[in-house]
Amino acid sequence: MRIRAVQNEELPLLQDIERAAGRCFHDIGMPEIADDEPLPLDELARYREAGRAWVAVDSANAPVAYLIADRVDGNLHIEQVSVHPDSARRGIGRSLLDHAAARAATDRLPALTLTTFTDVPWNAPYYARCGFQPLDDTMLGPGLLDIRARETAHGLDRWPRLVMRRAV
Repeated sequence: MRIRAVQNEELPLLQDIERAAGRCFHDIGMPEIADDEPLPLDELARYREAGRAWVAVDSANAPVAYLIADRVDGNLHIEQVSVHPDSARRGIGRSLLDHAAARAATDRLPALTLTTFTDVPWNAPYYARCGFQPLDDTMLGPGLLDIRARETAHGLDRWPRLVMRRAV
């Protein structure tokens, strides 16, 4: 699986991938998450323009997964990583995370961070297997605190969430 920068004309495909990946939340009683709309195209375009949007592509060069990231509190923060269910369980998400870690190292950033659901098997337990460690709320910088506040305002704290960090 090859990873490369997102092309502008692929931005709607990122939304399709996220919608498809989100459907599994219906199966675990989180329909609000499953039905949540993906980021708008203009916001996805900002990630692409900043050089912080990558896709994993199949043999036909078609995106099957993506990752977008921001710089937050001196680290590379994973804003979203989604793998289309047809391509799940092949190590693609981990490859995207490893790609982001390599980018962070190139940019001399010490870690990756992300926020995630604690009890969803393909969230916190998965990220722990990928080398992420939970961060106590007292360890969060202002950027991560702001992200958590926005998530709470959006209703995501209806289910347990946490911030995780992976050194690069």
